[in-house]
Amino acid sequence: MAAASDGSWLTTLVDAVVSLMDVIGAPGAGIAIAAENLFPPLPSEVILPMAGLAASRGSFSLVEALAWTTAGSVVGAFLLYGIGAWLGLGRLRSLAARVPLLHVEDIDRTVAWFARHGGKAVFFGRMIPIFRSLISIPAGVVRMPMWRFGLLTLAGSAVWNTVFVLAGFLLGESWHVVETYADILQYVVIVGTVAGVGWFLVTRVRQLRDRRADPA
Repeated sequence: MAAASDGSWLTTLVDAVVSLMDVIGAPGAGIAIAAENLFPPLPSEVILPMAGLAASRGSFSLVEALAWTTAGSVVGAFLLYGIGAWLGLGRLRSLAARVPLLHVEDIDRTVAWFARHGGKAVFFGRMIPIFRSLISIPAGVVRMPMWRFGLLTLAGSAVWNTVFVLAGFLLGESWHVVETYADILQYVVIVGTVAGVGWFLVTRVRQLRDRRADPA
C-alpha cells in the first residue's frame, strides 16, 4: 500500500503509518491512533481512512480495522486521563495563580462546568479535531470515574472511527476526498478556538486596565 508523496511532513507521517500497517497489520493502525491522541498534529482523519483502505485490499478485515483503531483511541485517551489525574486540581489552581491574566476562579468555574456537562463533553469531544485528544485531560483532573470515562470514550471514538474507516473502505484509492471535508471541520475548530482565546485575552486586559484606572 503506497501513499502519495509530496515531500511534506504529513506525507512522511502517512508513509510511516502505512509501513506500520504493512508490517504488523491492524494493530499498527491501533498504535498510530493511540499516538495521535498523544500528539494531536497526527491526523486521525488520514490514519483512519488509510486503515479502511487497507481493509478494502484484504490486508485485514474491516472489523479488525474498527476494533483496533477504537482500542487505540481508548488507550491513548486513558494515557492523557492519567496526565490530568497526576496534574490534579491543586496543581492546576496553583499554576493559574501564577499565570498572567488567569484567575484561580477560572479553574473553579471550568471544573464546575465539567462536573455538570463532563459526560457530553467527553462523548462529543471525541468527534471534534484537536479537542478529541485534549478533552481527556480535564476528565482526569476532576477524576471522572474511570469506567464512565472509558465507556464514553469508547462510544464517541467508535462513532468517529467508523465514519472515517468506512470512508476509506468504500472510497478505496479515492480516500483523499474525505480530507477536504475533514480539513474544513478542523479549520472551523481552529478559528473558533482562536476567536475564543482572543476574546478572553481582550476581556481580561480590559478588566486589568479598568482596575488600574480605578483602584478604589
